[in-house]
Amino acid sequence: MIVKKQATGEVILARAHRCASFWCHFRGLMLRSHLDEDEGLLFVYDRPSVTNTTIHMLFMLIPLAVVWLDSEKRVVDKRYAKPWRLVYVPAQPAQYFIEAHPTFLDRVDVGDVLAFES
Repeated sequence: MIVKKQATGEVILARAHRCASFWCHFRGLMLRSHLDEDEGLLFVYDRPSVTNTTIHMLFMLIPLAVVWLDSEKRVVDKRYAKPWRLVYVPAQPAQYFIEAHPTFLDRVDVGDVLAFES
């Protein structure tokens, strides 16, 4: 998938892999030693939730950018997540979140509406 800013059409993540299954949610990017700047995981849930979209960084070898989106794909929070931290909780309920290379934080702002394209 490609992730773009809806307002401008700017591609902000060229290789986002959709992650909607239990096993994909469970595994995420654990034990990955490298992540390209244009690569990430798009986690998809059935409904907005703080609980379901809270993450941990246990067993992570690299830091990540984490960006949470509501049901309208509006960015509601973003964080720099460090390896081996116990928990990161979104500021508001989210239905999606993206884990990507830390430079992703420079390309997206809270309030941006994103679009996902195959």
